[in-house]
Amino acid sequence: MTTYDSFYDQIPVPPELAEEVARRRAWGADRHDEVWDGEYFMSPWPSGRHALIDAEVAAAIRPYAKRVGLHISTAFNLGSKPGDFRVPDLGVHRTRELGVWNATAAIVVEVLSPGDRAWEKLGFYAEHHVDEVVMADPEERTVVWLARRGDTYVEVTRSEVLDVDVAEVAGQVDWR
Repeated sequence: MTTYDSFYDQIPVPPELAEEVARRRAWGADRHDEVWDGEYFMSPWPSGRHALIDAEVAAAIRPYAKRVGLHISTAFNLGSKPGDFRVPDLGVHRTRELGVWNATAAIVVEVLSPGDRAWEKLGFYAEHHVDEVVMADPEERTVVWLARRGDTYVEVTRSEVLDVDVAEVAGQVDWR
């Protein structure tokens, strides 16, 4: 079993950032930090509005996921190695047996923040066989639902994974 201490020991940290990363870990401020092909990204905790929309999207998706036997998680490590992983805001999974490193997910959800690089993660998600990606934008009050087609994503109006129209799910999100 992997403990959180051994989990942290596996993540490559540039020497010039080691002290800052250790301080973030001690405070628990590194929960959304990511490593993109060896490059460490420090992410601040999301804003309160981001967190509220995150919960709204989870609540909207949950009944459809349950209906087809899938499971919702909050942020998790998507990737199979400590030197290259992303942390989406939500996941929809085929199994409840999740570990520290999760090779794939049926759906990942990214709630966008100003300056967010979530759109840049699409190639990584495709490489890891994520079937659908949901981009929820609190500023624009929109949900963009993408389905994987080979090594890319296309916008769709119906989730094949959840067997539901995107508008039905998006209409349940309280953007206030």
